[in-house]
Amino acid sequence: MYTPKPFNTDHIELPEELVALTEKIAENVHEVWAQGRIAEGWTYGEKQDSEKKTTPCMVPYNELPESEKDYDRNTAMGTLKLIMALGYRIEKA
Repeated sequence: MYTPKPFNTDHIELPEELVALTEKIAENVHEVWAQGRIAEGWTYGEKQDSEKKTTPCMVPYNELPESEKDYDRNTAMGTLKLIMALGYRIEKA
């Protein structure tokens, strides 16, 4: 049985400028996801249907429900925290 063991980043506190960056990353996560789904033949549909390849999430990020945005935000935040926990610095050029 698989037991997920993500890297512990509970001790990482992101600087304010990186917290603000999470929204841009979250939007890009959605765009990459949507691009992949479209390439697989998925389209917009009012209900998720794997056989018909439809999903209500095939909309621009700003039109997603907050619950879906939160999923992408959590991915972005977790990624930024992992980068920092591994000892990397993120600097704006």
